[in-house]
Amino acid sequence: MRFPVLSVITWMPFLGAVLIMFTARRNPLAVRLIATATTAVSAVLSLGLYVAYDRDAALQGTGFQFYEKVPLVPPLGINYELAVDGISLLMVLLTSIIIFAGVFASWTVATRSQEFYALLLALVTGVYGVFVSLDLFVFFLFYELAVLPMYLLIGIWGSSGEIRPRGIFAWAFRETGVGSKEYAAMKLTLYLLFGSAFILVGIFALYVSAGTASFSFLDLEGVAFDRSVQRWVFLAFYIGFGILAGIWPLHTWSPDGHASAPTAVSMLHAGVLMKLGAYGVVRMGMGLLPDGAADLAWLVGGIACINVVYGALSAMAQTDLKYVIAYSSVSHMGLVMLGAATLTEAGLNGSVFQMFAHGVMTGLFFALVGLVYEKAHSREIGKMGGFGRVMPGVATAFTIGGLSSLGLPATSGFVAEILTFMGAWRSAHVWWLLPAVAGTFLTAVYVLRVTKQIFWGPPSPHFHHLEDARGTEWVAIVLLVAVVILFGVAPGIALAPVDTATVPLLSRILAP
Repeated sequence: MRFPVLSVITWMPFLGAVLIMFTARRNPLAVRLIATATTAVSAVLSLGLYVAYDRDAALQGTGFQFYEKVPLVPPLGINYELAVDGISLLMVLLTSIIIFAGVFASWTVATRSQEFYALLLALVTGVYGVFVSLDLFVFFLFYELAVLPMYLLIGIWGSSGEIRPRGIFAWAFRETGVGSKEYAAMKLTLYLLFGSAFILVGIFALYVSAGTASFSFLDLEGVAFDRSVQRWVFLAFYIGFGILAGIWPLHTWSPDGHASAPTAVSMLHAGVLMKLGAYGVVRMGMGLLPDGAADLAWLVGGIACINVVYGALSAMAQTDLKYVIAYSSVSHMGLVMLGAATLTEAGLNGSVFQMFAHGVMTGLFFALVGLVYEKAHSREIGKMGGFGRVMPGVATAFTIGGLSSLGLPATSGFVAEILTFMGAWRSAHVWWLLPAVAGTFLTAVYVLRVTKQIFWGPPSPHFHHLEDARGTEWVAIVLLVAVVILFGVAPGIALAPVDTATVPLLSRILAP
């Protein structure tokens, strides 16, 4: 019997959560060591998975490897069915990197650290499960597991921002508690549950329409659904998964959630959770409904263009550092969806690569913002300045993250953006290239302005006491900076396996 590597990767964090809850009640160090050990096992196995992936076999077959299957409810066709292809392989690696870094970024959590780490590890189990599940019913269960712990993680361990209500709706802002962590947690949960309803309807519609009594992706992939069914189910998937991916105008939960979440949760939220939405659109929407994807690509791409420009303009207007990064994520997720909508090899590869590049980059940003907030107790950009003199390591890492965000060559952000631009140029809607490039220009404006103000500008008189990162704080920073540069210098590491999944997918969509 083959070693169930995908199951071990998926359930190891959950085992860590169980161990933490039952064995480390009054030992904070044991909590952190268990979390580190279990996430390290998943990370090492993910790396091994990446190395062992057979690209030649993927090009000749279905592309799915490391297959596992256990019947759960045979009469209904529900199975515990796991496998990875080139796309999910990269997403599993991304998740491993972010959660391992997130454990160290949360090392200083003092309040109820046992429950915090247990919920964090349960959440990441759901994320792994989504990326490796081939059974749509089990996929949905993992999806919910990835979303629901966010409510507690933000509501208990989050931070409330200072919002000054103004204008004719100021009373409504005050009454609903806009800016508070409770408001952000509730808004995020309600939005994502609303999206889940669309996803569940779409899954059952495919199950009934197929008539195969199976929830297996591999079985449903071989069914030729009626074109009208494909259109409305693709739309349901696009809305349901798109909410998590931050599509305009259903994105407003995301900046509030980002800004209120504790550091590791922000890293997972922006770095991985938003990718679940884009992954769902590509895997289930485009993979199972090729005609629906082809017919509605204009809608996906059009809204993505709004995301890119609107997110960048909104980021420029923020005075809170976390909100800048949050709206930046809305803009970058627009590039992810735009690349997928081009229906070109370069564009779809760029979309998947952008998921990875943005996940690592935004994970780095939120780790650094959390560190700055812990030391300076402020996120207000206008009050901070000259931090580069007292924390040169943090300043350097933030600058590298910023340069990747604006697409500097030799960073992973550049590769992702240039592929997306090439895809837009070769697509049926060449004008998509204009908002994509405009968004990149606007990103350069706000990233460089914020970096200069906080780190390289004149020193602020209030923050002479600050210190650079120390001890375990360096782990997340060094790891994420190294990944940003490695995949920028050698993008083929990621693109080689991804190409084995995107080419067959596009051939199905574009087939006459």
